[in-house]
Amino acid sequence: MSHHTDQNARAARPGGAVWAPVITSVAGFMAALDNLVVTTALPSIREDLGGALHDLEWTVSAYTLTFAVLLMFGAALGDRFGRRRLFLVGISIFTVASAAAALAPGIDSLIAARAVQGAGAAIMMPLTLTLLTAAVPAAKRGMAYGIWGAVNGLAIASGPLIGGSLTEHISWQWIFWLNVPLGIALLPLARLRLAESYGTGARLDIPGTLLASGGLFGIVYGLVRGPADGWTGRLVLTGLFAGGALLVGFVIYSTRAKNPMLPMRLFRSRAFSGINAASMLMFLGMFGSIFLLSQYMQGVLGYSPTEAGLRMLPWTGMPMLVAPIAGILADRIGGRPVVATGLFLQAAGLAYMASVVTVDVSYAAQLPGLIISGVGMALFFAPASHLVMSSVRASEQGVASGANNALREVGGALGIAVMASIFSAQGGYETGQSFVDGLRPALVTGATVVALAGVAALIIPSRRRAEAAENPAEQAPERVLETAAG
Repeated sequence: MSHHTDQNARAARPGGAVWAPVITSVAGFMAALDNLVVTTALPSIREDLGGALHDLEWTVSAYTLTFAVLLMFGAALGDRFGRRRLFLVGISIFTVASAAAALAPGIDSLIAARAVQGAGAAIMMPLTLTLLTAAVPAAKRGMAYGIWGAVNGLAIASGPLIGGSLTEHISWQWIFWLNVPLGIALLPLARLRLAESYGTGARLDIPGTLLASGGLFGIVYGLVRGPADGWTGRLVLTGLFAGGALLVGFVIYSTRAKNPMLPMRLFRSRAFSGINAASMLMFLGMFGSIFLLSQYMQGVLGYSPTEAGLRMLPWTGMPMLVAPIAGILADRIGGRPVVATGLFLQAAGLAYMASVVTVDVSYAAQLPGLIISGVGMALFFAPASHLVMSSVRASEQGVASGANNALREVGGALGIAVMASIFSAQGGYETGQSFVDGLRPALVTGATVVALAGVAALIIPSRRRAEAAENPAEQAPERVLETAAG
């Protein structure tokens, strides 16, 4: 064990507390950006490479899916073989796959490159929070998570705008080229400025990874193919049932295994269960809505990709302004009220959007919905990561971060699949009116799901109760840093 304490002690290397938020935020930015950067480019990719709605869904879902499925495994690999080392591996895979996506000659090779990109992001992303937690003293963590959350929010925010501008003014390939210089710059910085740290050194959970991966893939596959092949199609039903069965198997296996990838006992904590349910539902409602709304703004209202991205900014750009404030608020009054308020606001914004979308709605009429949703999203981000990290013991923070990120991504992949299914059942791309007919029920569904996320957030115990439970967990990293400093 002394080997690990030495390793963690070195986390307090000079400048680590300054560099860690910068490096982890930029890495998180790249991973989060690529979730949504493709959405405004979809019409251009469709013109260039061809492809039906379900192919377009796969350009987004192939990324979200491998990202979601491998996140927990990525966190475990980092704990086992060194977090910094695996962080560097993840950045390298992500950068190379980004170049491959830019060079893709057809829709299938683009989807394949996106899947590999997702795998790189899955290794890199959960380690950003663990490396950040190790480098920043406990007292300043709320602020550090706030910065990290704001930058992630910025990525989700500017995804449609950056994607739109690059697509319109250069070409859609540049949304992927963008990652290459960023990745190349991060590698030496992370190598020199971050200290190596390890987790508990438990063995890797291969059966758990296979069960979870297979289960999630089956369900998302079934949902994405359902509208195209029909819900009673053999492959669709096989995907949904086999996926469900594998996930049940994963839960049963994880309750019995000695070192499971995702210890089910963590869910006994109301804080952990509540924040994870809320995160998954929030991403389900939000991702599906952004996927359809950015296409609506271009296809129906006739905006160019840049104009569409700019007009999404009041929604997606709010996290920049509000997330740091949300982090401070959460430090003062606790995360639960901030997160719940944010989710209910976002649900209200989506419901408002559903009530105003028409073939020729003015931008002024959409604006209140975009702003309300944006403030809601911003209030969610920073406190949510803090709630996750403080709901478990210090030694389990890597697993917890991986689990929360995985559930968010699963929510995102499911959201795009579910909302696209509702959309194509009720409408389609034929005319502006048929698009609106499909969009409205999809947005109502999104609003309902995000409201449910708000209800889930209310399960989290209030701050006074949580503090009594969490103090022992909070002191552990501080002690390591004190021994390092002293």
